[in-house]
Parts: sequence; structure tokens; C-alpha cells
Amino acid sequence: MGILLAVARRVVAGALLLSIAACTRVGGSGTGGAGRHPYTQPHVLRYAAAEDIVGLNPLMSTQAVVSSLSQMTMAWLVRTDANSEPTIPELATEIPSKTNGGISLDGKTITWHLRKGVKWSDGQPFDADDVVFSTNAVNNPANNVVSRDGWELIEKIDEPDKYTVVYHLKKPYSSFLETFFTTAGANPAIMPKHLLDKYKNLNDVPYNALPVGIGPFKYEAWRRGDSVTLIADPLYWRGQPKIQRVLFKIIPDRNTVLEQMKTHELDMWTPVAPHYVNDLRKIAGVNILMTPSFFYDHIDFNLSHPAMQDPAVRQALRYATDRKAINDKVRFGLYILDESVVVPASSYHEDLPLVPFDIAKANKILDDAGWVRGADGIRRKNGLRLALQYASSTGSPDTDTQLLMIGGWWKQLGVEFTVHRYLSAVLFATIQGGGIVYSGKFDAINFGWGGDPNQDLTNLFSCNRFPPNGQNDPRYCNRQVTAALDHEQSHYGRAERAGDLKLIQEQIYKDVPTIVLDARKEIYAFNDDLKGWKPNPVAPFDSIMDADI
Repeated sequence: MGILLAVARRVVAGALLLSIAACTRVGGSGTGGAGRHPYTQPHVLRYAAAEDIVGLNPLMSTQAVVSSLSQMTMAWLVRTDANSEPTIPELATEIPSKTNGGISLDGKTITWHLRKGVKWSDGQPFDADDVVFSTNAVNNPANNVVSRDGWELIEKIDEPDKYTVVYHLKKPYSSFLETFFTTAGANPAIMPKHLLDKYKNLNDVPYNALPVGIGPFKYEAWRRGDSVTLIADPLYWRGQPKIQRVLFKIIPDRNTVLEQMKTHELDMWTPVAPHYVNDLRKIAGVNILMTPSFFYDHIDFNLSHPAMQDPAVRQALRYATDRKAINDKVRFGLYILDESVVVPASSYHEDLPLVPFDIAKANKILDDAGWVRGADGIRRKNGLRLALQYASSTGSPDTDTQLLMIGGWWKQLGVEFTVHRYLSAVLFATIQGGGIVYSGKFDAINFGWGGDPNQDLTNLFSCNRFPPNGQNDPRYCNRQVTAALDHEQSHYGRAERAGDLKLIQEQIYKDVPTIVLDARKEIYAFNDDLKGWKPNPVAPFDSIMDADI
């Protein structure tokens, strides 16, 4: 189903350096020469993600597909390298560190030196005014920003000159590189002050439908329900990309995307659900690339709802979820069974014992907790009926299969199981826009969280990050976890953070606000005429300048 990113400090996190050389390439048969397939449109990339979009301004949207489009079009201080690390200066001229003086000795001052001679795609010059304006826009309470995790630590901004910006923080912040205008996650991008400073808020401005940025591509058109077109930006400071046009086709149904890959009306499908890999392998001229991911699939419980507040219910539902069967049948065994909210691709990952599938034990837990079956077979306790409203997406047959499996298991516990399906644009809309995830209109819901290489989980699990102030959609609050999250944010070094992250993983595992279904692999399917594209799991289109088709 739709993939939701948590803005790097709107969610995400990680540690193990993933080399692109570790990717697995399978399937596909090439042309055998320098010529293109007859169906390939030279220098035009046509791709789909099996999703519609909410809007194109990443200030407001945390959809993975918007993040991908933004990597090609928007303005960033830092880009990610092949190992998913934010190490490539973009509009910043260097990465701030204590060694070069970009980070003060007390860790509370970050200095950005900006690139000169850069122009926005509309021809206007870029300078420090844009960075200051955009930072204030993130922290403006009138803007419907999904999370300000990390940003609210910016106490004061200095602009000594037009190419220097200094952030003064309330305390050291270990995830500043992953958070402050970098492509590593669903982050807000730098926006042009000259176009936007006239508005009191940016919630519904025309810019959100066709943003102006600083990237190898610029937006040409968004045809609602049909496509988004990107064209090469002739003003981009690094030069011209080899690809001249990118057509993102809005196709919410995965089966339709598969058909267009078969007919070669599409050159790329990313991300691909494992359910479709075998079919894609059979298509001549299509390559499949797999790499370990910072995403994990999960079922979140809404702990603000009475039944979900009972830990016995959450524990029983985990025992009654056969994750191996889901991985085998729905993911074709391609994903990794795991219990931790920190993926195995991270060196911070804790190898927690897998909870077995055990319907009998699940029923006993509910019996012992006082949940009694009624005449209709549905359990009750203190007048509360165990009737769960489960939210999911439309257009995902593989997810539908998963829901049939889960519903069958949970009904054996005496749970009434009702599924409500929504378009991904509705599921992941802001709380102000009535989005299902952030408004808490569910008892249980499943989708994927994506992380970056720093594994800061504050935005997902802190007591202070309930929507609209973050992405803690389970409304989970454990003060010990929150204290550890606050502590790990204050350390720039990895070693100091490891103990905090160990406690966080173990306590979430114990409390079960979420069931971790698996750790994903990133799967990309693409026309083998596409050359030079080397996606990393966090920002797959940061290498688009080197690609051509």
C-alpha cells in the first residue's frame, strides 16, 4: 500500500552504511548493443509508484513519492551519497562539523555557508534569505506541517551575510544533517522567499501544486489524477541532466502499473511490492534491483481508543498475527522477519526474539485479562465490545490478501474485524485535511515507515509527538522511552546513542503499540535502457544527474 515517510525528524533513522555494490540485480534481457528498445523514448523517463499524490510541496506532504519527485526538483542544503549518508554539499558549500567550525564546541550552533551564483528555476537568485524564510515557515504554527521535530530546537537564526546562515539551538541535536533541508527522508525543502513571503500561511497556496525549486529538473505540469511532468532545468548550477523529461504517471492501482510495465508504457516502477516481482522478472527488457531498506512494515494500534489501551489486547493480536505466513504468501519471502522498530540494515538494530504465531496463547491472554465472548462470539469487557476498525488502502491486491489473512486470525480470538479502504492521498493527508493516519480514524492500520541512517525515532514514539505535533499516530506514551529519545538526540557521536536506542527498541517491543511485520528490501523495476542510475535506499533519485535512457 502507500508508503508514508516520517519527515526525517518527521520520522526516520539508521546506521549501517549500505553500499550500492551490495544490491542484487535480477531479471531482464538487454538489447545486446548500444541501440534502444523501439518502445524507449530517448531521454524521457516514464515512471509510476502505484500512488496518487496529495501535493508537491514536501513542507506539507510526507508521501514517499513526493519525496522522490522533490529529490529531482527542490532546493536542498545537502544530498545523500551511495551509502544513504548526507555527505554531499548541495546549496551548502561544506558539511558543518566541529572540525571545520560549522558546529560549535558545545554543539548548539550550526553554521551553513551557502553556494553563490545559484538561481531558482524561475531565474531569481538564491541566497540566505531563502534559507531563513524556509526555516521560519517550518516553525510557523499557521502552516500545517506534519512535524517540527528538531526544527523547534532552533532558538534563533543569524544571517551575517547573504551566504551565511547560523542556527542557534536550545540543545545539541544529533540529527541536524538528516533533518535540516536534506534529501534523506520526507523533509521540507528550501522555498523561494520572493514567491511566498506575501502569504500568512502556505497551506493552500498555488505554489504547492507546482513548486519552484533548484534541482536538475523543474515542474512543468501536474494534471490531477493523470500525471506530473518534470523537464530539465536549464539554470541548474551543476549543469544539465542527460534525461530531458520525467513523466510521473498517477496510477493508484498496482495491477495497472504492472500491465503498463508489460506493455512498456512505463520505464520504471518504484517502489515495487514483492507480490509483483515474479511477474516483472518475466518481462523482457526489464531489470530489477534490490537493496536492503530503511523501511519496515507494521500494524499500528490507536492507543487513544479504549480497547487498544489494554496491553493484553495488543499482545494477543501480535501472537495472532502469522508474520511468516504473510511474508511467504504476500512478500514471496523477500522481506526480513523482525521485531524491532530499528531495521536490521542499521548497526543500532537489536535482535529481539521473534514472537511466535500462537492462537491458543492469544486466546488465553484475553481470557486471563477478562475479555469474555458474548453470544455472538465477540469478546466484551466492562461493557466494551472488541470491535476493531481497520484502515487500509485501495488498489493494492497484495494488501487485500494480507488483510484477509489477518482478519481470519483475529476473528479466531473473538474480534470483530471491519476494514475501511481509502486512497493513499486521503490516508496520508494532514490532520487539518482530515487524513486517516494523523486524525486517528482507526483502531488498527498498516503501512510502512521509512528511516534514515541516524535512527532517531523521536517523531514516531515520543509522548510529545502526537499529531498534529508529530507522527506518533499510535498515540503511544512511555515516559522512559521519551526520556531516552530526548537523550539520544543530544549526542552527535554514534557510540553515545547506542544505549538509548537499545532501551527504546526493547521497551516498544514490550509495550506493543505497533506490530513490526517485516523489514523491507527496496525493489526497483526499470527499463534496461536506463543507464547510470544508482539509487540509494533513502534518496533514490539523488543520482539522477548521472542517468540516461
